[in-house]
Amino acid sequence: MLVETKARVGVFSIALGAYLPQFPGLVPEFNSQYEAFKKTIPGTVELIDGGIVTTKEQSQAAGDKFRAADVDLVIMQLLTYATSYNMLPAVRDLDVPVVLVNVQKLKAPDYAHTDNAKWLGELYACGAVGEMVADLNRAGKRSAVITGVVEGGDPQVQKEIEEWCRAAQVRRRFRNTNLAQIGRPYPGMMDLYIDETNLYHRMWVYTKQFDWEKMWAIADDITDEDAIRAKAQDILDTFEIEGGGTIEKVWDMAKYVVAFEQWVKDEQIGLVASHYDGFARGVAGKLDSMLIPAFSMLIKQGTACAVEGDIKVAMAMSILKTIAGTGQLSEMYSIDFNEDICIIGHSGSGDADISQAHKPTMKIVPVFHGKTGGGYLTQFYPPTGPVTYLAITQDRDGHFKFVAAEGVNEDGPIFMFGDTNMRTRFSCGAREFMNKWNEAGPTHHMAAAVGRHIDTILKVAKIFNVPVDVITR
Repeated sequence: MLVETKARVGVFSIALGAYLPQFPGLVPEFNSQYEAFKKTIPGTVELIDGGIVTTKEQSQAAGDKFRAADVDLVIMQLLTYATSYNMLPAVRDLDVPVVLVNVQKLKAPDYAHTDNAKWLGELYACGAVGEMVADLNRAGKRSAVITGVVEGGDPQVQKEIEEWCRAAQVRRRFRNTNLAQIGRPYPGMMDLYIDETNLYHRMWVYTKQFDWEKMWAIADDITDEDAIRAKAQDILDTFEIEGGGTIEKVWDMAKYVVAFEQWVKDEQIGLVASHYDGFARGVAGKLDSMLIPAFSMLIKQGTACAVEGDIKVAMAMSILKTIAGTGQLSEMYSIDFNEDICIIGHSGSGDADISQAHKPTMKIVPVFHGKTGGGYLTQFYPPTGPVTYLAITQDRDGHFKFVAAEGVNEDGPIFMFGDTNMRTRFSCGAREFMNKWNEAGPTHHMAAAVGRHIDTILKVAKIFNVPVDVITR
């Protein structure tokens, strides 16, 4: 990532304080379980340790710690039964989901040799979960439950915890970075229009406005030839250029990429939405001609760059890049009714990491269809296999909604005019998918990622407190 961010996850455990003097052996047992539990939290996040809570006062202290750290998520381990006052003070002032991890130490009881202490310490499939969720609901808090076992390992529990941490990373990235809007949305694409103040209030994304005049001059002070040469080689390593590529051929492009990378770091840019509708002459035409591959180099490094000024799809791209490692701009292109598949793709900047079937290609075209000027187009080649699509839309009151679907990319012919394309089969069929997807009211753009990621998207949605329309899985 050009701009590094790290989610902050509050972690604590709860147990009923009344048990501890009755069964002193529970203290070392719970300490051991909690230390082991913290090791299941991936190192990709910053762990804010609230400790083992057995009193209201300890819960308040944990809450003070979480609030001071501005945590993105709270994960709570239920060691044994505890009353809800052990939990609520720790989360009452937070607007993040609380994930209740109900993991039993042993797979099954040795019924004949289990006393109260062993049951409470190692075999309590926590009866407090319902109590916790009931009181979280009454407090207006979002929550989720993970149930599993420690003995022998539990891949499902680990998977859920890691997905939640990736989802939390989206919140931190949106809070800590900025969105650069260069120019304005494509004229007349009213589904893309957005209220930036509402965006900040609801999704925590702050928009910085930039004029194209500043972008045209962005590389004027770039003079480090070693840095430009290294970036030119990076471009050649990333793309297969029609007619052959040399360092000299991509020198100016590399100079702009070096400048854009510095700009991203200086301005803390995590997302970019841009559209140019000028005359594409002189220095404006020079940058316009190479902007698509230049922005593709930024996407490769984690800064989502969307064409046509679409802020909402930039967010969708960033979400998928964060949780899945790939985030490609897409839209509905065509339907092959003979094969019952949808052709999905887009021209413009893309994610080299999604081009797993073939090295990305770059070619020069005289005209960008529907847009000013001409220049370099990039085409990326997603692999066959599972794929996830995510769109972000809004209702009449400005509330955001996610629209998501999973399908399978299949091998076969694609368009070769310089646009990324995928042949995606959906379980409900192409015709029904088109109906259901569009009836959900998405914008005409969406992001795509390799793999199946709806489970994690649902977690991101819970963190942001937005609804999700799942079209097909």
